[in-house]
Amino acid sequence: MAGIVVVFDFDKTIIDRDSDNWVVDGLGFTDLFNQLLPTMPWNTLMDTMMKEMHAQGTTIDDIVEVLKRSPIHPRIVPAIKSAHALGCELRIVSDANMFFIETILEHLGVKECFSELNSNPSFVDEEGRLRIFPYHDFTKTSHGCNLCPPNMCKGVIIERIQACLEGKKKIIYLGDGSGDYCPSLRLGEGDYVMPRKNFPVWELICRNPMLIKADIHEWSAGEDLERVLLHIINMVSVEHNSAQLFSVDCKLQTISTSNHALPHALPVPQ
Repeated sequence: MAGIVVVFDFDKTIIDRDSDNWVVDGLGFTDLFNQLLPTMPWNTLMDTMMKEMHAQGTTIDDIVEVLKRSPIHPRIVPAIKSAHALGCELRIVSDANMFFIETILEHLGVKECFSELNSNPSFVDEEGRLRIFPYHDFTKTSHGCNLCPPNMCKGVIIERIQACLEGKKKIIYLGDGSGDYCPSLRLGEGDYVMPRKNFPVWELICRNPMLIKADIHEWSAGEDLERVLLHIINMVSVEHNSAQLFSVDCKLQTISTSNHALPHALPVPQ
């Protein structure tokens, strides 16, 4: 439906694992990752891990093959395709990185369903090493949000999306992590937030649900995501169609009443 923007987180929402951990574990670098984790921010750590993996002979093809094996619930892809077919605009806001996300979406055959991907920028350099950079360059300036990691405030991204929306479009936001709490707070009345049950964002919302202006619809696994998402889309579509019919009916009644109210022409004096 043209009046709905569906915003997906990626890790543990579209795929069922954290893509960073999936690559590190899948290529046998878990011990090094855990050793370096306390010493630097996560985003910086992932760029460092790509350097170390490259130095030890890991290729981009090796990374791609691991990404293609990322676990995903069988109902997620149908849910994405259904929402897109119904006319919704689909976007991603994720603290993973563009290379991981694009590789997986292309493998799943759904990349073209998304009009915008927001994530940490990444590219393969001339040496064949994957470089990963922060979405917000926190070495130069702060995004000013104490709820989010220094490299990305998803709330800032959601506010930019809101500012670009035309008309009365509604946002449906799906996520699982603590980083999805800030954008949930930025949603307004008439929007929808879909937190994954028993995950950090759900727990944060449950502490004080009154802080959330959007309607809250939880989900647990892929079949729930599909069912709840399509239910909301259908509900919004029915409301939209009803409002249009009501508007047209009101206009017709106004025209009809106005016609009856016209005075009859007075006879011309002889």
